Amino acid sequence: MTARDRLDNLHRCLEALDAASGWLARSFGQCRDIGGARPYSAEQFDAFETLTSRFARTVDILIHKVYRAVDAMEMEDGGTMLDVINRAHKRGLLDSVERLRDMKDIRNEIAHEYSQNSLEDLFADVVSLTPELLALTDRARIYCAKYSSDRNRP
Repeated sequence: MTARDRLDNLHRCLEALDAASGWLARSFGQCRDIGGARPYSAEQFDAFETLTSRFARTVDILIHKVYRAVDAMEMEDGGTMLDVINRAHKRGLLDSVERLRDMKDIRNEIAHEYSQNSLEDLFADVVSLTPELLALTDRARIYCAKYSSDRNRP
């Protein structure tokens, strides 16, 4: 993979992250005011389902696409997911590996829906973690801005 290929890949990943985080922020705006009012109406439940899906997608893009693309730009070996996350932490892209692991665990719970009561707890977890996830996406964009000037080079 050439330097240009790595740069183009990083920008594609950042574009995907921008789209995903924009939709996540929209869903979060709709859901944060619903709060813990239970039982949820069908519309509220649908809104939370959309939020959780967008949360999971954003976590995946951030970790699996953007952080790996940054590794490629900086000529780091792929390694395990833990290696990728630890390198992101060393770069200052996140403050806590454990918090990102929590987000990844929530993402896994979303993929394996459980009982109605578990889903309601899951919704509360996603609402509480979404602002932090959105902050991580902003940090990734800021960190990667140093590569934007390289985009125009041949």
